[in-house]
Amino acid sequence: MTASARSGAARSSPAAWLLVQPVRFYRRWISPLLPPSCRFYPSCSTYAVEALTTHGALRGSWLTVRRLLRCGPWHPGGLDPVPPARTRVAGQSGAGSDQAHHTPAEE
Repeated sequence: MTASARSGAARSSPAAWLLVQPVRFYRRWISPLLPPSCRFYPSCSTYAVEALTTHGALRGSWLTVRRLLRCGPWHPGGLDPVPPARTRVAGQSGAGSDQAHHTPAEE
C-alpha cells in the first residue's frame, strides 16, 4: 500500500472504509495462497484500496471495477496509477456554480 493510501484511510468515508475491508481480507488470507500474476502496477488490490480512500465509495468503486475488467489476457497491463483526486475551484459547487460568475450588480 502506498503512503498516500495509508494516510488517506483516516479521511475516507465510512462507506469507503467498509468497501476496503473485503480487499484487506483478500490481501491477508487469499492472496498469499495464489501465485503472483497481476499484470498491472500497482496490483489490483492496492489500486482498489487507494482508489477507495482517495475518491470515496462511489467513484473509487467505479475505478476499481474498471480496473478489474481490464485484468485479462486481452490487455497488456503495465503502469496504471489511480488518477488524482478532483479538486473544485473555490466558489464553485455543483449545480449552483453559475452563481459564482455573477457580480452583485447582475443579481
